[in-house]
Amino acid sequence: MKSIKVLIIDDSKLMQKILTSLLSSDPGIQVIGCADDAYIARDLIKTSNPDVVTLDIMMPHMDGITFLKNLMRLHPMPVVMISTLTQSGNTFTMEALAIGAIDSIHKPSQRELVGKEYQKNLITVIKNAATANVRPYVPRQISELDHVLYQAKLLRNVVIAIGASTGGIEALESILVDLPKVLPPIIITQHIKREFCTAFVTRINKLCSTNVCLGRNYDELLPGHAYIAPCDYHMLINKRHDRFYCMLHNGPPVNGHKPSVDILFHSVAKEAGPNAIGILLTGIGTDGAEGLKAIRDRGGKTMAQNKESSVVWGMPGAAVKLDAADYILPLSKISKKILQLLSEKAENLSDQTVDSP
Repeated sequence: MKSIKVLIIDDSKLMQKILTSLLSSDPGIQVIGCADDAYIARDLIKTSNPDVVTLDIMMPHMDGITFLKNLMRLHPMPVVMISTLTQSGNTFTMEALAIGAIDSIHKPSQRELVGKEYQKNLITVIKNAATANVRPYVPRQISELDHVLYQAKLLRNVVIAIGASTGGIEALESILVDLPKVLPPIIITQHIKREFCTAFVTRINKLCSTNVCLGRNYDELLPGHAYIAPCDYHMLINKRHDRFYCMLHNGPPVNGHKPSVDILFHSVAKEAGPNAIGILLTGIGTDGAEGLKAIRDRGGKTMAQNKESSVVWGMPGAAVKLDAADYILPLSKISKKILQLLSEKAENLSDQTVDSP
């Protein structure tokens, strides 16, 4: 098989040697060069055309975030952030993932260099990144879509559920910034590392008109709010007295994940039925596919991100194979489809009101 060509961008010579040694231990990976700063990296990318780039955040002359924006705008390719900042879930790392970096991993400690777990994880991250479908970076702003004032009954009875994994931070941001505030509650399970969770919620809340927060046990799901599953807990919904509530469950991982999209989607299918809208976005694996099928089987409307716009078409692709999606859409059309489905539901409610004796 063809080796994965990796370019390491880090201003530390020691870290360059460490990463080169760790990656070169795998016969399927070839480190083709190291760069001390963004300008050297730019030239090496032009001449060596790497399959994956590792990128530090704090560098001289040009920081990693600025370099990443330029790279993903002019020459998009798989990038993995490797930085000491990822250990604290720094907002710089979240910005990098939103720009289009495939994944991130902290720099190894002395203790981690003794064992094999860090090396194994690093190699897996690089190999996964090499298969990613990257797209050019386009800066986003909150769009001024026409606000649809849905009836109170629609706002209270409809639930929008979204699941995502690799590439999901960028995808979720793309969808949520294009939605107005006046919406039924949105519940989200995103596979994300624990150290990024708070920074992710903070970032996306600043960008969106919707109020974005971490889901908490027994919280009522309110219109105009988006609830993100906290790390290390499955998130479900429960309906009581015509109100939806968030429920957290500390069970074992499902499909290798905690939180699991399938756990969320199955609860949405059960509690919301035909009043659910389920959306499965980019991600490795199959988590969420069966849950999306359950939503469709109960009469809810379902969407899967298409292959061309997905960073990894694992999860949505698995849903398509199960015939779980009513619509297979590019990322750019998902927010419009959500609004269209809600408008149709609002019209149906209006017709029912008119026809009532």
